[in-house]
Amino acid sequence: MDRSPSTPRTVFITGAARGIGRACALRFAAAGWRVGAYDLDADALASTARELNARAAGGSSCHAHLDVCDPASIRAALEHFEAHAGGRVDVLVNNAGIMSVGRFEALDPVDMRRMIAVNLQGVIEVAHAAFPYLRDTPGARLINMSSASAIYGVPEMACYAATKHAVRGLTESLEVEWAAHDIRVCDVMPIFVRTALLTNTRMARAQAGLGVHLEPGDVAAAVYTAATSRWRRVHRPVGWQAKLAYHASGLSPTALERLVMRLLTRS
Repeated sequence: MDRSPSTPRTVFITGAARGIGRACALRFAAAGWRVGAYDLDADALASTARELNARAAGGSSCHAHLDVCDPASIRAALEHFEAHAGGRVDVLVNNAGIMSVGRFEALDPVDMRRMIAVNLQGVIEVAHAAFPYLRDTPGARLINMSSASAIYGVPEMACYAATKHAVRGLTESLEVEWAAHDIRVCDVMPIFVRTALLTNTRMARAQAGLGVHLEPGDVAAAVYTAATSRWRRVHRPVGWQAKLAYHASGLSPTALERLVMRLLTRS
């Protein structure tokens, strides 16, 4: 396996066809990384791949189908990337996710099971399957896409928030456990981002109250910083509102956090 200093660093990104995942792929490609873009949406992924090839700055890219709910698909995607990246996985961006908004009792349990399967089980399965590649790449990093809803649960996003709280717990556990293998683990916690994840579902009252101030590129910049910074930070909130909520959560009592959330989301 080639580990010479001249070898481009590599990044494997799930959910790379659209939104935050696409922005991450383009950000890394522009910096000369060897990018592996993986997604379930073949048409959107092909479009992203064309732009990656056009913007690559000294690196290269590959892309293929990935269903994070299918262990065989995960293994195939990692093997595909191994063939293109010489076995290295310097950074894994666990980004694939879905969201359904609505009052908990009104949501279809099928939609909730799907969120758990993609947002949590998919993150777990991809991280588990990628472990040998990360372990064998010195200084590797795992970056999980969490959410500001992992700081305090958001009304009308109960199941989504639950999956992101679980991703936060997974991240904290693996950050300690995988340090022995020279693997850094962190999560990124954006608040509402202007992507299809929002536009393809109804608006939560919290979104109406807080507004949407982040673009996919803002989150991609935070992910790139997490991939390259020498500072060890387990949680990386994105946007001033998420940063304020994150830092306040360590100072304010739970009762105050609950009151603020009720005020922000009242009809």
